[in-house]
Amino acid sequence: MRRAILAAALDVIAADGPSALSLRDLARRAGVSHAAPAHHFKDRTGLLTAIAAEGFGLLAEAIGQAADLKDAGVRYVRFAREHPAHFQVMFAPGLLRAGDLELTTARALAGSALREAVTAVPPENRGADARLAGVAAWSLAHGFATLLLGHNLDGPVGDQDPEEVFRTLASMLFRSAE
Repeated sequence: MRRAILAAALDVIAADGPSALSLRDLARRAGVSHAAPAHHFKDRTGLLTAIAAEGFGLLAEAIGQAADLKDAGVRYVRFAREHPAHFQVMFAPGLLRAGDLELTTARALAGSALREAVTAVPPENRGADARLAGVAAWSLAHGFATLLLGHNLDGPVGDQDPEEVFRTLASMLFRSAE
């Protein structure tokens, strides 16, 4: 039942954004009692927090399987394309319970996976400050994914594979990310 509610919520968010979520409507869509969403998530914030935690867990898994930094960025972009509703909620802190243990744990795992990919790049190819290199890598992947999902790159990317375009951009920023 929990999964059915989450799936219905993800469908609504993908189509109409998080502001369109209503626990009563989700119950109807999932074919469960009107009290079921509140039982599983307490309230709308709890549901959105569960979605974000799930998203960060999936992102951590994807990045953790990367061969190198460039691949980590490609996997980040792929995650955003394959899970746009998760992606939208994950980076909207005003919608979430910041102190939720599941959320903070999953977020930390995703951050750790990115840091590992960045620190694997030799300092001469990323700069001496690995933390700033991590900010640069995250900014590139997140910015590209956000612009892509918002259809702001339709012209520049055109019919090209967005993942290949991202690989090119990453090569411009991190020489050893190839």
